[in-house]
Formats: sequence, C-alpha cells, structure tokens
Amino acid sequence: MSRALASRPLVLFVAVAEALSFRRAAEALHMSQPPLSRAIRELEDRLGAQLFERDTRAVALTLAGRRLLPRARRILALSDAAERAVADVDAPRRLRLGVTSAIDPAWFEPVLARLARLRPRVVVDTISDSSPRLVRALRAGRLDAAFVAMPTEAAELDIEVVAREPMVVALHAGHRLARRRRVRLRELADDRLLWFERARQPAFFDHCQRVFDRCGFHPRVVREPSDHHVVLAEVASRRAIALLPRSLASIRRAGVVYRALHEGAALAVGVGLAVHPERRAWKPMLRRALTR
Repeated sequence: MSRALASRPLVLFVAVAEALSFRRAAEALHMSQPPLSRAIRELEDRLGAQLFERDTRAVALTLAGRRLLPRARRILALSDAAERAVADVDAPRRLRLGVTSAIDPAWFEPVLARLARLRPRVVVDTISDSSPRLVRALRAGRLDAAFVAMPTEAAELDIEVVAREPMVVALHAGHRLARRRRVRLRELADDRLLWFERARQPAFFDHCQRVFDRCGFHPRVVREPSDHHVVLAEVASRRAIALLPRSLASIRRAGVVYRALHEGAALAVGVGLAVHPERRAWKPMLRRALTR
C-alpha cells in the first residue's frame, strides 16, 4: 500500500503493524526485509519512540506503536481520498502494459486487480512477452509501461526494480537430491540443465553466467523451451533439471519437486517497473498497485 501523497515510512509501518511480521510485510510490499527494517528504525529515530517489540519469535506493537497505528491509517486514507479527487482530471483512459513472460503470470494478477480498483475507468491492455521485446516496444511508444525481468538493457527508460525472485531448481521427484531442502549448484554439475539461449535475454544470461563461473558450475546445457509447462514436462521425464524463478514453483506437475538453491539469491530475477519517458505519469499509480 504505497500512496504517492503519503509518507512512505507510514506505509511501511502500517504494513508491519498489520502483519506483525517483518517477513510477511516485506513479501506483501514486494521488497526485501533488510530495507524494510532499516526504514522502520529510521522512523523510530525520527519519532524518538520504539514502535515494535522484536524478538526471534514474534513482533508486537509497543504503546507508541498502538497510538500511531490509527493515526497513520487516517493519514493514508486522507491521501487516498485526495488522489481520488484529482485522479480523473486529464487522465488517459487506456494503459498499455507489458508483463514479462519470465515470471509466473499469477504474480501479476493481484497487481492488475489493484489497478482496476485504483482506476476503474482506465482500460488496461496487457501484453506478455520477453523482456527485450517489451523494452523495444516501450522505446517505440507501443507500450506505456512494462514489468520486465532484470537485469535487462533498458537505457533511456525510467526503470526501478520493485521485487526480486530468487531462483530455485526443479528436479524429478526421484532425483538423488530431491530429499534435500537446499542444494548447491556444484552438486548439479553432472545433470543436464535446461537453459535459455543468450539471444532471448542477453543481460540476464550474462549475469547468471558470472554466477556460474564463480561457483565453478559448467553444466551440460539443453535448449530450454519457452513454455514453462513444456520445461516441467522435460523435468518430469528425467531428461534434465531446470532453474526457475521462485514464483514458478506454484506450477504443480506430477513427478517434479522444487528445491531452494544456496545461490538462489545471487541468481535472482529482478522485476523492474519500466516506464516510457513521456509516460511517467503512470508510474505512481503502478507503484501503488504493487504495494497495496
């Protein structure tokens, strides 16, 4: 819930206060936990009061936090009302929005639902494609904004990383490492890896290759199909393993299990909000749709 006119620290405070968990609040806000914790500490320093009691098991509001919460909610509600009052003045009626095919489409469903609530009169046309193609469409003015996989070469665009998706490994359920909770890349060196061609996503390919090189991971590569369901069919048939963004682990397939990677964070796919330089007016609304 990020309101353009409201103080962002208050937005973060309310998210933690409602979740009573920094981890769950960070997930709801599509951000990592360390910057959320830093922002709350900075707010506490500014106010001169501790807002949360923290220990290894639970988070609870202090007296100061309980007093602040209803007031913070009122401030955010007033901010929403102010934005709604001017939202339709000279506002465009159609948003051409690209979404990367690298992330599970279900990741975007709540974002699109929030967009519909924020601007019910705006028609949102969504196009799913590879990130380099979305960037080209943005530069050509065929899109107003797009969620692209990062890193992606996106010079001349207004772009901000709004979330990160750690990579996980998809294994056949009978794989020798399937019983492990977490595996290392080097333990997969003897497996064939379904992997995308560099032309499909050059910047991300090079990023992953640097991580592979640091880990001494040089797998036998099999060309990865563009359809994730076909990828999982290959894994289920024991033909290869696959490295996928964590959101795709929501796709269930008989015979396939997903396991965390020690290097998952290093290989993470960023989700970048990219906006055409002449369409920056869409950005505040899109950011609000991400974090409400």
